[in-house]
Amino acid sequence: MDQINKKTGLFFGSFNPIHIGHLIVASQMVENSDLDQIWFVVTPQNPLKKKKTLLKNHHRLNLVKEAIDDDERFRATDVEFHLPQPNYTIHTLTVLTEKYPEREFALIMGTDNLATLHKWKNYQELLDQYQLYVYPRPGFQPGEFASHTNVHLVEAPQIEISASMIRDAIHQKKDLRYLLPVKVLKYIEDMMFYQ
Repeated sequence: MDQINKKTGLFFGSFNPIHIGHLIVASQMVENSDLDQIWFVVTPQNPLKKKKTLLKNHHRLNLVKEAIDDDERFRATDVEFHLPQPNYTIHTLTVLTEKYPEREFALIMGTDNLATLHKWKNYQELLDQYQLYVYPRPGFQPGEFASHTNVHLVEAPQIEISASMIRDAIHQKKDLRYLLPVKVLKYIEDMMFYQ
């Protein structure tokens, strides 16, 4: 499966839980750009922030694995679980680039993140050394970095589904069969998460 210089988009998130919105964005990114594969980078819980709604790291990773199943275009990674806290995207990219020299890593983000990129650690290095693939988010303009040569705006449907909306719906015992992949829904129900 690994080819030389495989262009790999990194899709960071807490994925708490992963839902069809995430999968639609990832699918659109790989189908409408020159990315060969997308890696879902599950971000660990910040040890300084106790969020009772945030599932343990390994459960969120397992949910991503269940969601992407055997889709060769996607992979789940726990790389950030093994890095010092707090995690910075630039550090993660450096570690992955060293570990997988045969791959060209790129960053996937929404227009909301691109608009606030100047607040990120070493954002200029991110912009200058990595390609950024940006999908539209409702209510957010791409901002000043949209014209940078390494920024690629990729057409994708604007999905107004959030993980917090999903968690609330589970708590209220609503039917979510069309918002979560079947295996993800079963895992959540079996483990009685978010209730």
